[in-house]
Parts: sequence; structure tokens; C-alpha cells
Amino acid sequence: MLKRNWRWIVALLIAFFYIRLSGYSLITLLLVVGTVFIIWGLFGSSKKKKRPAEIPDLSKELEAHYEESGMTPSEITFFRQTMNQTKTEISQLQQNMQQTAKLKSIDLRHDTVKAAKALFKELVKEPHRLHEASQFLYTHLPNLIDLTNKYIEINDHEIKNKQTYAKLEESAVIIDQLASLIAQDYQKFVSDDLDDLDVELSIAKQSLKRDNELERESNQ
Repeated sequence: MLKRNWRWIVALLIAFFYIRLSGYSLITLLLVVGTVFIIWGLFGSSKKKKRPAEIPDLSKELEAHYEESGMTPSEITFFRQTMNQTKTEISQLQQNMQQTAKLKSIDLRHDTVKAAKALFKELVKEPHRLHEASQFLYTHLPNLIDLTNKYIEINDHEIKNKQTYAKLEESAVIIDQLASLIAQDYQKFVSDDLDDLDVELSIAKQSLKRDNELERESNQ
């Protein structure tokens, strides 16, 4: 902290001696010092805020894809902002789920990160269905990140008591449930594809059955 603020300390000392030598009053000095610290507070705090990840340039292929989906320019902008935020959150989730053995086991049990990435890809392919993934985008994924962040923070405590372990266990149960919900979000989103596959499999089985019956009849 001292290393970062030494320039301000020197500047304040110079201002102090300059004001005293110039004959200004102590009140003037206090006003100057107060103004400096107010400015420091405003600009210093703003530097600590995380800037949102910049949205990458839109390729011609994706732009054409979105337009073919019937999206307006404003809808495309909103979609890209949402997906850019989601991509950042999925990256954070992937990091979090590798931090402890417990979180790793939850991720393996539900394929949480894999499901989140797969759902992201499906949304890019079908952007007009963004509203169908609202629970994933605005509730399940952000909540899971918040909980895993807190879990990791508490788990890193050097000294843990009975209450700490109980809170970690309680958090792990909720994290496991949210991880399961994200897997369900993906399954629900692609359920139409699965239904189509069932129909195609049924047709294929019937076709194979007919072919086998014709083959048996021809061999008799």
C-alpha cells in the first residue's frame, strides 16, 4: 500500500511546505488535502472495479447466421452481450470446479462444465431460443458461481471448526443440486433433438424389420 501511495505522500508534503511558505492559512491546506483525498477516492476506487470483457468482433458468417434466424440488429447486440457474459461465467465455473476434490467430484458426477459449454454452443446455433435458457443464464449458472466462490473461500481457511465443516457440507449439497440443474437445463434444451432421434430410430428399425422379412420370404 505504501509503495503505491508514495507519490501522493511526496506531493502532499510539497503542497504543505509550498502553502506554508506562501503564507496561506492552515484552513487552505486542509481544503487542498481534502480535495486530493476525495479525488484519490473517486479514481482509486474506479480502478478496482472489474471491466466487463470486451465483445469480440462479429464475423460475417455469424452476422449472416443471426440475420437468417430473423434477429434484428438490437436483438443481435443483446444476444452477443449475453453470450459474452455467459462465456466469461463458464470459464470462471470451470476454474472453480477444479479447485477442490469435492467440487471436482460434483463436476464429474453431473458433467456440469461440459453441459454448460454444450448448452452455450446450442444457443449459438439457435439464438432465437435464448429465452428457453433463461433459468440457466440468469439463475443457475450465476448462483453456482457465487456458491463455488464462497465454498472455495471458506475451504481455504487455515483453521476450521465444527461449524465451518458443517457450512462446507451444506454448501456442497446445494452446489451438487445446482450442478444437476445445469445438466437438466442442457437435456431440456436438446430434448426436441432427442425426440427427433427417437423418431428416426423407430423408422430405421421398422425399415430394417421389413427388409429382414422380405429377405426371409425370398429365401423360402
